[in-house]
Amino acid sequence: MISAEKKTAIVKDLQKDKEDTGSAAVQVGIFTERIKELTEHLKENKKDFAARRGLLQLVGKRKRLLQYIAAQDGQVYLDLIKKLGVRR
Repeated sequence: MISAEKKTAIVKDLQKDKEDTGSAAVQVGIFTERIKELTEHLKENKKDFAARRGLLQLVGKRKRLLQYIAAQDGQVYLDLIKKLGVRR
C-alpha cells in the first residue's frame, strides 16, 4: 500500500491548482506508484495471484485514464508520461 506521505508528494507534484486532488493526471501518478510497489512485491512473491490480478486491473485503469488524457490534450499526455517514466 502506498504511504500517505508518498501520496501527498505525488498529488503536490501533479496537481493543477492547490485544491486539485483527483484529476486524471493525479490519479495516473498514484496508480503508477502503486504499480511499482506491486511489481516489487510480485518479484519476491511469485505465486501471489491475487496481487497479480490487482496489478493487471491497475494497469488497465491507468491505460484508460492515459487514453482519456491523450484525447483531451496531447501535450499534457506527453508531459505526464515523460514525468512519470511510463512507456507510450
